[in-house]
Amino acid sequence: MKEEIVIAGFGGQGVLSMGKILAYAGLMDNLEVSWMPSYGPEQRGGTANVTVILSDKAISSPVLDSFDTAVVLNQQSLDKFESRVKAGGTLIYDPYGIHRLPTRTDIRVVAVDAMGAVLEMKNSKTYNMILLGALLQCRPIVGIDAVIRGLRKTLPERHHHLIPLNEEALRKGMTLAGA
Repeated sequence: MKEEIVIAGFGGQGVLSMGKILAYAGLMDNLEVSWMPSYGPEQRGGTANVTVILSDKAISSPVLDSFDTAVVLNQQSLDKFESRVKAGGTLIYDPYGIHRLPTRTDIRVVAVDAMGAVLEMKNSKTYNMILLGALLQCRPIVGIDAVIRGLRKTLPERHHHLIPLNEEALRKGMTLAGA
């Protein structure tokens, strides 16, 4: 098993955190992991993406030209990464702010109204966890229990009280992607 993933959007959307939590979840499931962030000099508003590779065998290189799965959170990321999803792969996107929908027919395209779910949950900090839940529903490469353990490793202890909210967001995203 080897899954090559890109998560892309604007800085401030939790792109890098989502990738980091996914990478930790892979470690918790005893997988080989590569986590490679890429972002501009801006902290918020600039483009950001992260490549995560999870594998049951050694990973030869963290550099990828194409991906099994792409999670895109804005139009620029859709424009950049839609063509780089491997045939038969999966593209997950939030339609909020997207003005040109994906056009590929050789991949699975999953629209997840994460922004709507954020408004329903009344907490903007759940955005990335909703999309991570959608990813887990579409590509169950790690279990939700491993993600929760990954959250415990990545979140400072003072924020551990937010783990139940994050788990609720993960499950919400799984439901949205399964619908």
